[in-house]
Amino acid sequence: MLTVRPILPKIEGGRVQGLLQLIEDGIHLVVAALLVLLAGLLTVGVVHDVIRSVQGPYREETVVLSALDNGLVLFIVAELLHTVRLTIRNQTLDAEPFLVVGLIAGIRKVLIVTAEAEASFRWNVEGIELLILAGLILVMATAAYVWRRSTRPGDYFPLQEARRSSSPAPSPAPGRGP
Repeated sequence: MLTVRPILPKIEGGRVQGLLQLIEDGIHLVVAALLVLLAGLLTVGVVHDVIRSVQGPYREETVVLSALDNGLVLFIVAELLHTVRLTIRNQTLDAEPFLVVGLIAGIRKVLIVTAEAEASFRWNVEGIELLILAGLILVMATAAYVWRRSTRPGDYFPLQEARRSSSPAPSPAPGRGP
């Protein structure tokens, strides 16, 4: 019988696998460093904008919208940094943190659109955008719920699990003695 040998070297457990893992971890660390830098720049920018707005003539609506928008972007960057940290620690990519980032981004956009269109809301542009965003948020929230429920089912029934583990052994029937 003729055996066929693969032309490509085996990657499992060899030097190539270790090298690829090292490169992957390096990329994750570079992404984490860039996210930390971005978070610092965003924080300085938000503080600078608020201080500049308070010092001179300002409109409350503009200051609040700017701070809200940049604050939520900072929150998104923090969640992305958390996702990169989990990826480095667990050596796997999990979908749930990305769903959370998507939810935050969708909610951020809804807040900004509604705040900007409060005085002159029109269903033709803003209304359609809000309906699409609401549907997207609902889909992502459902996906996050299903994902978490399928990967960690014990998280959703802690009281039932506690009752099962702490329930005493059944007592003997009354009237029966040893």
